[in-house]
Amino acid sequence: MTARTLSPSELARDIRRQTLTTIHRAKASHVGSCLSMVDILAVLYARVLHFRPEQPDWPERDRVIVSKGHAAAALYATLALVGFFPESWLSTYCQDGSRLGGHVSYGVPGVEAATGALGHGLSIATGLSLALKRDNSHARSFVILSDGECDEGATWEAALFASHHRLDNLIAIVDYNKIQSFGRVEDVMALEPFADKWRAFGWHAQEVDGHDHASLLGVFEALAVGSQKPTVIIAHTIKGKGVPFMEDDNLWHYKPPNDEQLTLALRFLDHLEKPHA
Repeated sequence: MTARTLSPSELARDIRRQTLTTIHRAKASHVGSCLSMVDILAVLYARVLHFRPEQPDWPERDRVIVSKGHAAAALYATLALVGFFPESWLSTYCQDGSRLGGHVSYGVPGVEAATGALGHGLSIATGLSLALKRDNSHARSFVILSDGECDEGATWEAALFASHHRLDNLIAIVDYNKIQSFGRVEDVMALEPFADKWRAFGWHAQEVDGHDHASLLGVFEALAVGSQKPTVIIAHTIKGKGVPFMEDDNLWHYKPPNDEQLTLALRFLDHLEKPHA
């Protein structure tokens, strides 16, 4: 089954289930960070991106960089569900010899670059966008950033570079869940007025509910083609979204669910009202 036969709501549900199960099995971490970006991934892979799972290196594919590489489990679940590799691979996540490392790993079908050292994803996506422009390609570069890595100077250097080179084929999505590894963003390094900062750097900036599929799709469909400006979508999200006892709690940045918690989390997902798609 591929994303073309799933609605964003169905894909988001399945990504959440696979992510929770994968992290539980591996006794890994970052489940909260994974769950906050699931709806962004679901809308992208179900309705927005141009790609061919059977041909991962198709030249005209849209490029996707998940800069918050610690959320690898959600990306891997997405790529498996849309057909880039068998879902059975997910059972090897974080195991010795697996292709699926705990941070986004190069060499996995559908992965453009290894990430995990935060602050580099926008630079990678910017380079890809510039190369696509010079090749006269219609493909686009998408990059999912964490809010925490927007503390880093390299992110803003790349933002300056992208606007200078008028990379209107570059779309950054900030998973703005308001929590980073050691606390709330506003306490660690306040970002507001966040959208205005991007605009001052020469970007189109839009804010959206990052869990509302219709709103996300509307923003993606309205991307300004030929605007000669890169676009940033600031997606307001909730860490741990979809599992009430995980939501907005930084504990789930670090610990996996135990058996009882996994059962309860999956039960919540079974009864979760489907978002509009």
